[in-house]
Amino acid sequence: MTTNSLSSKKTYLLIVAIFAVSLNMRPAVTSIGPLLDTIRIDLELSNAQVSLLTALPIICMGVFASLAPVLNRYIGLNATMIAMISIIGIMTAVREFVPTYSMLIVSSIAIGIAIAVAGPLLSAMIKQNFPHRAGAVIGIYSFGLGTGATLSTGLSAFMYQQTGSYPFALSIWAVLAFLGVALWLTSSSDQLIVQHHKSITEQNAAIAVRSPWKTRKAWLFLLFFGLQSAAFFSIVIWLAPIAVSKGFTIVQAGTLVSMMTIVQILLNITIPLMMERYPGRKMWLLFILTVGLVAIGLFWTGNTALLWVGALLMGVPLGGMFPIALVLPLDETVNAVETNTWTAMMQTGGYIIGGTLPLVIGSLYDITENHHVTITLFGMLFVGMMILAVLIGDKE
Repeated sequence: MTTNSLSSKKTYLLIVAIFAVSLNMRPAVTSIGPLLDTIRIDLELSNAQVSLLTALPIICMGVFASLAPVLNRYIGLNATMIAMISIIGIMTAVREFVPTYSMLIVSSIAIGIAIAVAGPLLSAMIKQNFPHRAGAVIGIYSFGLGTGATLSTGLSAFMYQQTGSYPFALSIWAVLAFLGVALWLTSSSDQLIVQHHKSITEQNAAIAVRSPWKTRKAWLFLLFFGLQSAAFFSIVIWLAPIAVSKGFTIVQAGTLVSMMTIVQILLNITIPLMMERYPGRKMWLLFILTVGLVAIGLFWTGNTALLWVGALLMGVPLGGMFPIALVLPLDETVNAVETNTWTAMMQTGGYIIGGTLPLVIGSLYDITENHHVTITLFGMLFVGMMILAVLIGDKE
């Protein structure tokens, strides 16, 4: 099924639903960043322990990504998406009513699993239903991810300051999930599916589908996705504590991260559109990663004014890396089945890599009490991604 088989109204409703669902893919994780020190002090945790609240959901996004095609095959796309977004909403809301470390851990794991299933299915659905405008719709998907991250990083600290309750500041983002479920129900239909082996012809075609686990290019995609995921979550989560260590208030630090993510969401949708007009993913990757290295250099100075400039510049690579990473398997695969398997493989390994670094940073900070080590790790990630960008090259 393509956009040609959907009415214009249904197409627009579906795009709105994709945006609404994508809003829920980050707040449960990124809302913790500005409140990291508050949670740690209130619950008497180490930096490593509090880092688990952000590391576990990201790791779960990887470990459980392979559930996406299984659930899609047995209960269908609509039921799967509704169930996953509902889980995100319920487990986010419960943080208000059971504000313990154990419940934060349980909710983080459940939310990570739900995101793990929803993400690959959305990518495969976009490939199948928007085959000629996949890049643009991926841009809208990425825009939703960035918007959710921006709202949660900017407003969580403000809500905490207004209410004095960090459980409320964490749980309020359940509203986005309930909105997402409502819009998905409005836009979806039984015809909206990610097709699997439903006929002899499709089964024969599936035999020829390249296994990503045996393809060098897919492994490069996995590594790149892992490093960009590690960079995004580590910077969004730890930039606020870095700023606080330099004398920022919790609200100022939250505003700093929000300014960075505002730039990010603008680039989330701009870069995919620009890439459609001016192809050449290697050129784009090297450009945005260079901007990121400049930003990291400004973070290193510790100067208050330069931290603001660095945050704005960092929004450029954070805005470009994810949509480009999502498009990589779409460019290299020939049908929705192959896209789903490649995307699931990329996100499985990638999110496991991405989830470990925030935990490593928390552990190292417990030992060194020095965020220069944190910033150095940021720089190493960007150098690694530049090397991978050269190896991946342009679309053949």
